[in-house]
Parts: sequence; C-alpha cells; structure tokens
Amino acid sequence: MQTQVTHVMRKLQHLSPERLAEVDDFIEFLQQRDQDKSLRHDFAGASEAAFAKIWDNDDDAIYDNL
Repeated sequence: MQTQVTHVMRKLQHLSPERLAEVDDFIEFLQQRDQDKSLRHDFAGASEAAFAKIWDNDDDAIYDNL
C-alpha cells in the first residue's frame, strides 16, 4: 500500500492548485460515501431484531418463500 501512496503523492506534486482542490473534494466524496454505506449497514443491523418481531409471524409466513 505504501508504494501506491508514494505513487499518488508523486502525481499530486505536479497538479495545479485548482486540480488539487478537485482531488481533495473527490477524496472527501469517497470518504463520505464509505461512511454512508457503513451507517446504512449499521442501521440495518440495529433494526433487524425489532423487525424480526414484526415480520416473523404466522400470518406473514406465506411471504417467506418469495
């Protein structure tokens, strides 16, 4: 991984300040997207037990095989 970081750093040294700002924005976008994905996963896991009480019932068992 360190070689990838070094490689990217070399490329960054040749960019204009405007392009560096774009790269910074893109990195923040990627970080936010990863954080959002992680939060969605955590929320889904946290609500799973609550929904199981509602969904696991005889009346709705017909939908289990869909």
